[in-house]
Amino acid sequence: MSHDEGRPRVGISRCLLGDEVRYDGGHKRDALVGATLGSLVEWVPVCPEVEAGMGTPREAIDLVARDDGVPAGAARVRLLGVTSGTDWTETIASFSAARAQELLRERLDGYVLKSDSPSCGLERVRVHRGGDVSRNGRGLFADALVRVFPGLPIEEERSLQDAVAREGFVDRVFEHWRRRTRR
Repeated sequence: MSHDEGRPRVGISRCLLGDEVRYDGGHKRDALVGATLGSLVEWVPVCPEVEAGMGTPREAIDLVARDDGVPAGAARVRLLGVTSGTDWTETIASFSAARAQELLRERLDGYVLKSDSPSCGLERVRVHRGGDVSRNGRGLFADALVRVFPGLPIEEERSLQDAVAREGFVDRVFEHWRRRTRR
């Protein structure tokens, strides 16, 4: 697969680009991320829930703490439909592992994930246990990315609202790109 190596390649949650892929059929377009990074990088958009076959619109999902769950940050969770209780854990976990492996061939230099998402949230994602909610989870796709890409600059769009954090992320992405392309 041949790519233009003129710009770093950065994965991004599709909803942040304005694609209507969220559970409610909406998007979470992030104008700041798009405006500040969009002209600097080549986006590689991914929506694990849609790509895994969940459809749009779809039932909202939650990370639910369970002993028989999969690792998701500091928690073990199942990924369950909020109303129906449909268990999407294996579907999303196996898709995420396979998609992260495919992304290795895309030669990424960074990734921007959607905060708070049960699939894409990088840190402090809500985990439900009975009536309690903790913020010690990580989305299942984000967890797969971190395992497959240990040195990749990965941030949530929320942290990139801070100018210093955004500048640091851009610097790390370009350093990764320079090392990868030996510029």
